Amino acid sequence: MTVKSRTRIIPSAALALILISAGAARSADSSATVTDAAGSKPANSPIAAAPPSVSSSAGVGDYGADSNAAKARALVAAAINMTDSDRAVKLLWQATTIDPSYADAYIYLALFYNSRSNFGKVVEVYQKLVKYQPGEVSAYLNIGEAYMSFQPPRMEDALPFYRKAISMDPTSSFAALRIGQIYAQEGNRGEAVKYLRIASGDRTKNPDLAAQADRLLHDMGS
Repeated sequence: MTVKSRTRIIPSAALALILISAGAARSADSSATVTDAAGSKPANSPIAAAPPSVSSSAGVGDYGADSNAAKARALVAAAINMTDSDRAVKLLWQATTIDPSYADAYIYLALFYNSRSNFGKVVEVYQKLVKYQPGEVSAYLNIGEAYMSFQPPRMEDALPFYRKAISMDPTSSFAALRIGQIYAQEGNRGEAVKYLRIASGDRTKNPDLAAQADRLLHDMGS
């Protein structure tokens, strides 16, 4: 039995969406933590979770400034309180046009499309974000996760984005795990072991990822 036939990729797009939410929160508020990234919305809201940098009680007219940043934030604040999904999504896309660097608008769009398993649109959302925020490592992870969420997973499309993420952050055990999984699936044992060992070494900060890497390394006899 080959490595390729033993190894199974388990996509988890929602996990990476949390990562990018945390990144946006840090950009808006350096004191925010990962656990701040989830917020509650009305049961009938088309948008599921709110980054902490957006006030869910704000309306379009609540901002006095005329700057593009303020307008984009107002549009997002209005969108997350709407029950009309189509209109909410239009406002969110409008926000990305008015202020292309405002990450929260992209987060909500990705959450919306991810909840509907529209992974092609998730890719589109984050590809636009990295155009304006090329240093956002988590965005590249999210593009990779979106490709991995297709059935079957689009591993060849996902791999360059994981490699981009780890080139920007060599300590990213999440990127290392995914790269190792993909190479193992492809039968590239040498590269698989190399990256899985990176993930395996991150036992203190990411014990779950390390455990996954350990299991794969064990299955590969390494």
